[in-house]
Amino acid sequence: MLRLTWTQPEDLLGHELRQAAQDGRDASSVEARWLSAGGHLAPARAGSSPTPAPPALRALAEALLDELATIPSPLPEPTDLAAIESTTNPSPPPRPFPKPGLRPGRRSSIAGGAPFGAPPAIEAARPAGLSGRGGVGEEDALRDRLHAAWLGRAAGCLLGKPVEKLPLEGIRAIARSTGNWPLNGWFTERGLDPAVATAHPWNRRSAPTSLAENIDGMPEDDDLNYPLLALLLIRRHGTDFTTDDVARLWLDELPAGRTFTAERIAYRNLLAGLEPPHTATYRNPFREWIGAQIRADVFGWINPGAPHHAARLAHRDAVLTHTANGVYGAMFTAATIATAASGTADVHTALASGLAVVPPRSRYAHAVRLGIELARAQEDFETVVDALHAAYADHHWVHVLPNAALLAAALTHADGDFEGSICRAVSGGWDTDSNGATAGSVAGLLAGHPDALGERWTAPLKNRLATTVAGFDGIGFDELARLTLEART
Repeated sequence: MLRLTWTQPEDLLGHELRQAAQDGRDASSVEARWLSAGGHLAPARAGSSPTPAPPALRALAEALLDELATIPSPLPEPTDLAAIESTTNPSPPPRPFPKPGLRPGRRSSIAGGAPFGAPPAIEAARPAGLSGRGGVGEEDALRDRLHAAWLGRAAGCLLGKPVEKLPLEGIRAIARSTGNWPLNGWFTERGLDPAVATAHPWNRRSAPTSLAENIDGMPEDDDLNYPLLALLLIRRHGTDFTTDDVARLWLDELPAGRTFTAERIAYRNLLAGLEPPHTATYRNPFREWIGAQIRADVFGWINPGAPHHAARLAHRDAVLTHTANGVYGAMFTAATIATAASGTADVHTALASGLAVVPPRSRYAHAVRLGIELARAQEDFETVVDALHAAYADHHWVHVLPNAALLAAALTHADGDFEGSICRAVSGGWDTDSNGATAGSVAGLLAGHPDALGERWTAPLKNRLATTVAGFDGIGFDELARLTLEART
């Protein structure tokens, strides 16, 4: 029997109950009624439970989902852009975080880390020379950064693909068994202890195309499909696009089977006749998961040095599918990337500019600050990861909050070094391919040129991206950089 993941009402209710507990809504009576009727809590890692609910139980799940939607959250986490911006400073503050225990010049215990140093003061304005199209030399330099960002996003995603959905202990066991710990290269089956392989099987869909021995170009992944769609969106509508334009583009160009979690629910809602922003809220317990955060890169890439403008574009895209912290993830990422794309900032400046566009009292801002503070205080990145997993033990592995904390920690601990950033992001578990992709995008921009990423990470990609997004299958990353440069504001 067909069990479509991320859509069954009896599974959605369990996720909504957990979301309610995390955003301060009292759902205890709903949970008690659901469990007493024979319902179950959310699947721990899979997208659906193994067997369907009987019709009466499914009907109850739908009714309870609607009841939960009437209970407001007491947290100060708006979704409306004006309300968000009313809580933030119009320009990033100077260095917001102390660096406790950080000794200048130290290196981390995980491979690829560059020496740490004090970050420069944050620049609030767009850097000189990037307010317009700029000269030929500036365009060439930006094209190189964009090329490195596309490659970095692909390499980081590919590194995380075979271990997506694996628990942290499984990732560590596999890497240690193959002599790849601290993580410093592609995952491989060569030398893998059969007992470890049995206990922690690869992601079955990704392993045939994402291990060191079988990589042959960049395989399709939603973490690359969404940047392609965003690029297509800008090319068709410019930066004045609306959320409705995003919805129409998805219906025209994005196969429904290539969507997951909040995106799949929003797609279903569109087909049922709902319009944005209701597509993000109707029976959608995934509205604060990571989906919008993985769609934001292009809005940063086309706005080098303009993080607030990038964040506003990302917001317009994100509200199709997400609310509150899910939207903040897109805004944070777009702003961070816009600052990194300027060519004048380091990773600490970039992260601070991203943090400046989200409500400071939100759980998202807390997650980012926690990741940064732990990374600055701890020499050993495993210790950082363990602390984050303890802090977010009650969150799903695709929720935006733990993944945002890990992303910020990885970039900070690696001091923006490319290899160190993607390896840390993936080795920390949770949504490994998404975190690897975003870390790779940021660190690729900071590296500044494709050659700076290292041939071991770029050569296996063979300058070829597979996708079902029409018109892009087989495209080269150099061509994507050129198209992105054309699309920038």
